[in-house]
Amino acid sequence: QIGNGYAPVLDCHTSHIAVKFAELVTKIDRRSGKELEKEPKFLKNGDAGMVKMIPTKPMVVETFSEYPPLGRFAVRDMRQTVAVGVIKNVEKKDPTGAKVTKAAAKKK
Repeated sequence: QIGNGYAPVLDCHTSHIAVKFAELVTKIDRRSGKELEKEPKFLKNGDAGMVKMIPTKPMVVETFSEYPPLGRFAVRDMRQTVAVGVIKNVEKKDPTGAKVTKAAAKKK
């Protein structure tokens, strides 16, 4: 079962980065897509839901609707697939906050 604070590895495209489940937003009925419960305590085997995940390192992803190959993911723990899904929303960080490397500075 998956709860808040769970920290597995997220495999998206070619990246494998540890993520933390910040919050379980909703539990969803798999057949109808209707919302069953807001902020569930946990999701167990067979459940579907919307969750907010925070990666430990910056990673490149897109929403499934914009670019499907970068919008699919698998969640793995101890080499076993725990969950699969698609990305509905991305909170992008400001790219200008990154460190400027010497190679990038020389190009200017």
